[in-house]
Formats: sequence, C-alpha cells, structure tokens
Amino acid sequence: MDRTGLERALAALGDVLAYRGEAYEIVLVGGGDLVLRGIISRSTKDADIVGQRLSNGRIVPIHRLPDALARAVSEVAAAHDLAPDWLNVGPESLLDLGLPAGFEDRLTARRFGGLTVWLAGTYDLVCFKLYAATDHWPSRDRHLDDLRALRPTEADLLSSARWSVTHDPSPAFRGQLAAVLALLGVEDADARLD
Repeated sequence: MDRTGLERALAALGDVLAYRGEAYEIVLVGGGDLVLRGIISRSTKDADIVGQRLSNGRIVPIHRLPDALARAVSEVAAAHDLAPDWLNVGPESLLDLGLPAGFEDRLTARRFGGLTVWLAGTYDLVCFKLYAATDHWPSRDRHLDDLRALRPTEADLLSSARWSVTHDPSPAFRGQLAAVLALLGVEDADARLD
C-alpha cells in the first residue's frame, strides 16, 4: 500500500467501526507510520500495531487484535483486495522490553471515524529502524533505507543505539550495531555506546 491506499484502508476501517458503534485507538509503528507521514514513498505490505492507547494515555500491548477489530480488518481486506493481515500486531516485544523514554509524549493522532491511529514520533522511529537494520545486518534492506529517510542526527543515532542494546545486549548485536552506525557515518561508534 502506498500512502493513499493506506489512508483509504484506514478510513474504511474507521467507517466500519463507527457504523458498528465501536472505537479503537491503536499505536502504529514501522513502515506504515513512515508511509502515513510521507517520510517514505515506497509501498508497505502491512501496518504494524505496537499496542492500544487507553483513554488515560497509557499504551498496553495487543497480543492479538480484539475480535470486533479483527472482523472489521478482515472485511476491509476483502473489500479493498488487501492481504488479510494488512493491519496486524507487529513487534509486541517493544512494549515488553520498553519503549524509548518519552514515547507517549511524541505520539500524534490521525482520526478515521471510529479509529484513532497514533503515530510514533520521529526519534522513536529512528530507534525502531536502527534496531531492525542492525537485527537484519549485514543485509542492507528496507530498514536501513527507512532509517536514512528519517535523516537522524549523530546524537539521535547514538541515543537510539543505547536504547537498542537494552533490547539485545549480546556482543554479536553490539558488533553489528557498531557496523551499521559506521555505515551511517558515526565514527568510533562502539566506544561511544557506553
């Protein structure tokens, strides 16, 4: 889905939910977030939800879509010729292991009828994309391209790297992380991670 396709799908989903008297607030990350913000122009096959936002602003994990939301997602998929999992529970471990400090304060909302989509902030996307690019290293895949599209500063990259090692403290990951940072122009990255 490109930006227009994703907006149409979310609008249709929001309309279905509103018609049924249902309302959900979801937190979107990854390629879907980047596409909706217009940061990247590539298509995405799906949109990843990291959790559900409650009325008190707290984010709670979703291990599977609630039944009413799952039915509506399935109906929109059929009507718009989308993959059945076009909206799915993505990297739930992000909540289990901890989101970047201040994550909730950087969220911005897009409303689509009965659906409110909370988009992660740019710094948070740098964290997630750096972690994903490192996890897939040495493959130079879409995560690295997405990370470059975010145009992170060196300070953001180093801060994101420190967050990333809280999710995988292994020496192998740290070595891969230093390689990715070096590729992005951060000198002496390994020494600067402490």
